[in-house]
Amino acid sequence: MSRSGKSGDGRRTVTPDEAALWNHATRALVPVKVKPRITETAPAAPVKSPQSEPATRTAGKNPPKATLRPPPAAPRPPPSPPLADFDRRQARRISSGKVEIEARIDLHGMRQSDAHVRLRAFLLDAHARGLKTVLVITGKGGEQPKDDYMVEAFGQQRRGVLRRNVPIWLDEPELRAVVVGYTPAGVRHGGEGALYVQLRRSARRGDGDV
Repeated sequence: MSRSGKSGDGRRTVTPDEAALWNHATRALVPVKVKPRITETAPAAPVKSPQSEPATRTAGKNPPKATLRPPPAAPRPPPSPPLADFDRRQARRISSGKVEIEARIDLHGMRQSDAHVRLRAFLLDAHARGLKTVLVITGKGGEQPKDDYMVEAFGQQRRGVLRRNVPIWLDEPELRAVVVGYTPAGVRHGGEGALYVQLRRSARRGDGDV
């Protein structure tokens, strides 16, 4: 290298004096701090709360159906009272004509099914009308038959069956609700082939059951 500070290839080189001068001049300079570049990043996803997770899962589903409860059962009507013994004094007054028979029905000669239906309708209607004393004619009949064929074949035996069955029908719950009691009628009204039937007082008359 020559004293002029040029190298062999023509480029100028820094002399020791220039280097010392440069170090002295730059010793008091403070290096400039370069700010880091800020890179744009995507916003962070919101953190789901553990408590809200079940609600999110069921949001698209149908709400649970309400449990249907059966309607309360209707109260049962009170049982019909049992039949009472017919007052003998009252039976004598009816037989003698001192107490009027307000209505009557003649069942003898009818088939059992027809007689049952007619008796039921007659007594319910009489009770609804507020009647008190009625007469049911069954017929005396003959000896009790041994089978149903004989009952349907002969009217005499059929009347005997009605005489036996009418008291059973009167003791059914539906008819006990309107019947107080019964007793065989007096001779003038058919004797053993008929019954005096005493009915309960209806609400129409408003003075008690009997």
